[in-house]
Amino acid sequence: MRTLVIAGHGMVGHRLVEALVERDTQQQWRIVVLAEEQRHAYDRVALSSYVDSWDADTLTLPSVDDDRVELRLGDPCVAIDRDARTVRTAAGDVVAYDALVLATGSAPFVPPVPGHGLPGCHVYRAPEDLDAIREAAQHAMHTTAAGRRSGVVVGGGLLGLEAAHALRQLGLSPHVVEMAPRLMPVQVDEGGGALLRRFVEQLGVTVHCGAATDAIETDRGRLLVRLSGGTELDTDLVVFSAGIRPRDQLARDAGLRVGDRGGVHVDARCRTADEHVWAVGECAAVDGRCYGLVAPGYAMAEVVADRLAGGQATFPGADTSTKLKLLGVDVASFGDAHGQTDGALEVVHNDPVTGRYAKLVVSDDARTLLGGVLVGDASAYGSLRALVGTELPDDPGALISPSGAELDAATLPDAAQVCSCYAVTAGALGQAITDGAEDVPALKSCTKAGTGCGSCVPTLKKVLAAHGVAQSTALCEHFEHSRAELFEIVSATGIGTFTELIERYGQGRGCDICKPAVASILASLGGGHILDGEQAALQDTNDHFLANLQRNGTYSVIPRVPGGEITPDKLMVIGEVAKEYGLYTKITGGQRIDMFGARVEQLPVIWRRLVDAGFESGHAYGKALRTVKSCVGTDWCRYGVQDSVTMAIKLELRYRGLRSPHKLKSGVSGCARECAEARSKDFGVIATETGWNLYVGGNGGFSPRHAELLVSDVDTDMLVRYIDRFLMFYVRTADRLQRTAAWIEAMEGGLEHLREVVVDDSLGIADDLEAAMAGHVAGYTDEWNAVLDDEDKLARFTSFVNAPDAPDPNIEFVDRRGQQVPVGYDRGSQPVMLAGPELEVVTR
Repeated sequence: MRTLVIAGHGMVGHRLVEALVERDTQQQWRIVVLAEEQRHAYDRVALSSYVDSWDADTLTLPSVDDDRVELRLGDPCVAIDRDARTVRTAAGDVVAYDALVLATGSAPFVPPVPGHGLPGCHVYRAPEDLDAIREAAQHAMHTTAAGRRSGVVVGGGLLGLEAAHALRQLGLSPHVVEMAPRLMPVQVDEGGGALLRRFVEQLGVTVHCGAATDAIETDRGRLLVRLSGGTELDTDLVVFSAGIRPRDQLARDAGLRVGDRGGVHVDARCRTADEHVWAVGECAAVDGRCYGLVAPGYAMAEVVADRLAGGQATFPGADTSTKLKLLGVDVASFGDAHGQTDGALEVVHNDPVTGRYAKLVVSDDARTLLGGVLVGDASAYGSLRALVGTELPDDPGALISPSGAELDAATLPDAAQVCSCYAVTAGALGQAITDGAEDVPALKSCTKAGTGCGSCVPTLKKVLAAHGVAQSTALCEHFEHSRAELFEIVSATGIGTFTELIERYGQGRGCDICKPAVASILASLGGGHILDGEQAALQDTNDHFLANLQRNGTYSVIPRVPGGEITPDKLMVIGEVAKEYGLYTKITGGQRIDMFGARVEQLPVIWRRLVDAGFESGHAYGKALRTVKSCVGTDWCRYGVQDSVTMAIKLELRYRGLRSPHKLKSGVSGCARECAEARSKDFGVIATETGWNLYVGGNGGFSPRHAELLVSDVDTDMLVRYIDRFLMFYVRTADRLQRTAAWIEAMEGGLEHLREVVVDDSLGIADDLEAAMAGHVAGYTDEWNAVLDDEDKLARFTSFVNAPDAPDPNIEFVDRRGQQVPVGYDRGSQPVMLAGPELEVVTR
């Protein structure tokens, strides 16, 4: 058996091990991995997610369980003897090799500015770096006054913006310094960069483009960063994110050729001039060029694995396409994003109002797609990237217009590359489907498409549909069951945690699709408070703090006002709370009063005041019943034929807290004049002379729809029973995030089938549905009241774990019409001036 030594245990080195083990069916190779770090290979691309948990194990890549693989942690290769074909490790061991692969990666580049080595200067490369940054931020919390705590990031590329986000999460006001005239200059063009900057600045990040860092100095216990042009920034720490440099010293010391700009020089086989030495990843210079992305590195690993297994693969060229979410903003670029091809034309859609920028670069005859840039909405990225180098199926302008044509996967040519991480073409996917792959997991298994960055998964679904394959109803790749099936499983088995459910009926660790969906199922079945134990970790951002997150990082406070009826005393309480905490107030179309601008640490004290006054959570943050709107009915209106207010209050108190696949809204009108707009609700009630009409499946929003009549002229008792059945049938059988309108439309038989189930009890489940609703009503408790009585739950409500009482310094307001609104809300537009100037006062 021959010996392969891999110097390096990063993502690309790890991928090489996986690829060779998979290909080496004759077991010709023994693999020795010499790792510099003391930890297993981890997902460096997801490094910024470490800030969410501070648990490095969440980044760890799956280990390769094979006896042929020997992994030596903390014992890197320090010297190569090419004549003897051996390497020496840091521990002094000498290991012989038949093949040696250098996968030593890269090191962060720190510009040689004066002061770059001072205490408080950091790089952003490994979990240990983030630990040091966190420690510095904690120190600033104790030594720097609130409002002055800040951090400077040198470099406005991908990693620089991620570093700025991390600083913001740690309680610092971030500054980003970029020498180029725009952020992310490699990936986006001037138009996309302008929109990206606008998004970033709205989140409280100060951007300095076209500026160089001249010097860093100590200043009264802090740091002073001097920029070109004379700008000076007082700061608590500096993070360098100014690019990387290949780690090629091993190759240099061994006499191997390196590229003009560094990197181990290799040919298209990823092999050096020494036939026994190869190089992959960021340390490799393929034909003299280095690549700082993981996808080209994976492609190199595949090439070397194929060659070692006897194949003839060559490096296919690097796809430098990227799709990512920075500070909540979707950004993508692909192909010739900057239009450098001779004769290239650019088709641009730029809408600063909706925050959407899209550019396609096409050939001089506008028929071939060459590349593109997407900012704000990157949903078309997968399909567009796959078409690079091919003839467009439609007018390029229509492909990026919000109302334009959607790309049909059936039009993708066989040569179109759908997955750049593993160079999987549309033709290869089609062949896999022909060979029996019937769903996304099967395509992943046999082609590896979608197992890298995952950005092509939506396109995989489209390719399956284009080949006539019925789409799976699986919730996600971790559960082969649909949401409805999982609901029945949990109900029948009594499973009370996500961990138990995925261990018994799923696979893997879950994702942001299945975790909130299962959390909703558990809550619907009375699985305890949503912030209890493991449940808390499954929640979406809004449920996590029982409040809706607003665009400036503050939260809304929305107490329930059943039926829109409120006493003067309660009105005064809302006014007093809003005035004391400086909250923006607005009466909504749902007939309640919303308060905006609360910081997370203020939520418990605000809700204590409201709960003591008799208010409950309005569940505006959850997929649950929101409001039951009403007119004034027979109490005041001369046209009313039934008491709509009493009915609305009765329904809202009955269904409050009901967790469902999507939000629920209702309305009750006291006559056919329909003042409560009941027919635009998920379930609406309209009074008649002899009873009530029940309408279902309506909604407003992006795709408004009128509700349809389910049953007419029923008395109050039967009305409530029918609504009970309707809602519980919806909760049990709808898909994740499916509104009632879409649920009914997708239902076989549509409204008629629903009427048979709910009214005629065709399935014989009416009693069960009513009993389930009765259980919900009996078990209801107010979520905020429960939080206020639990110290463990209260501990969650802090802006910064290292300074629980400290406010977020990034949150600023402008006084507008006597109320506070977020700074920058009208950036890029002019306020409407009706009568004289409006004074803006910025406050923190």
